[in-house]
Amino acid sequence: MSEQTKSGTVPAPAASGVRAPWEAVPAELRAAVEARLGAAVLAAETQSGGFSPGVAARLRLAGGRRAFVKAVSAAANPESPGIHRSEARIAGALPAAVPAPRLLGSFDRDGWVVLLFEDVEGRTPAQPWQPAELDRVLTTVAELAALTVPEPLPVPPAAERLGEDFAGWRRIAADHAAGADDLAGLDPWAVRNLSRLAAAEADWAAGAAGDTLAHSDLRADNLLLTDDGRVVVVDWPWACRAAPWFDLLLLLPSVAMQGGPRPAEIFDHHPAAAGADPAAVSAALAGFTGYLLGHAREPAPPGLPTLRAFQAAQGAAALRWLTERTGWA
Repeated sequence: MSEQTKSGTVPAPAASGVRAPWEAVPAELRAAVEARLGAAVLAAETQSGGFSPGVAARLRLAGGRRAFVKAVSAAANPESPGIHRSEARIAGALPAAVPAPRLLGSFDRDGWVVLLFEDVEGRTPAQPWQPAELDRVLTTVAELAALTVPEPLPVPPAAERLGEDFAGWRRIAADHAAGADDLAGLDPWAVRNLSRLAAAEADWAAGAAGDTLAHSDLRADNLLLTDDGRVVVVDWPWACRAAPWFDLLLLLPSVAMQGGPRPAEIFDHHPAAAGADPAAVSAALAGFTGYLLGHAREPAPPGLPTLRAFQAAQGAAALRWLTERTGWA
């Protein structure tokens, strides 16, 4: 039997992967980090949140300063260096109005990509979600929804950034038609409505288009709450241009999964969703749900053994919301 909380509900999978320690970075690259920061690294504290298989550590420097380092090589996961390069391009160009850590520098050497950020003294939201902390985060989401993408910030439209990802139902349907997927383990409601889901997600891109700067990977593990009341949003490699409600929609299934309210209770009354086209929202939710549940049925990527369980739980929450929105039997 699965481990359960006192309330009888199964705990959400932790949003944490397998981090490499600071010492895993080659010595010459660690020396390059110290040269960039202008001080020796006295201590490194690995941060467990998130799914990158690379290094993510708070650095204590000689002289009392701090910094945050992210570093990864293709040996850990072949796609991770490209993700870090994307983050370096975007983080270095984010406008000051975005509540994100400042990029101090980055370099690409010997198969490693290294990013250096200002260190943020903060913590991720408590799990399960606490109402006051959720209110802080939702206020920040509303503020982000009001930010348009400035030029020349190098972020593509949502359709370009996520077009291949938001085709999960269509891939499942095609594989099933070809006899390569027996739909084992798929929710019975999704099996009954597979063709309708595939058709719905095909329309997501046009409805989600917009000029809002979307993070497109908002979850508790990408948020830091500071003692002075700020919410700092970290990890920006997937940023894109989208409708004002897009980040809110992507956030809410994880909130529900981690003990927060039902997504509809928040989305339907949030300022970022004011005036949203219901059909466009449902199409984007179909695409996101297909992405989560489609990937959850695949083998774990190299270096990311915990990711699929997290996607499966997040996808189950998204699917419940989708069944409510569609009303399909």
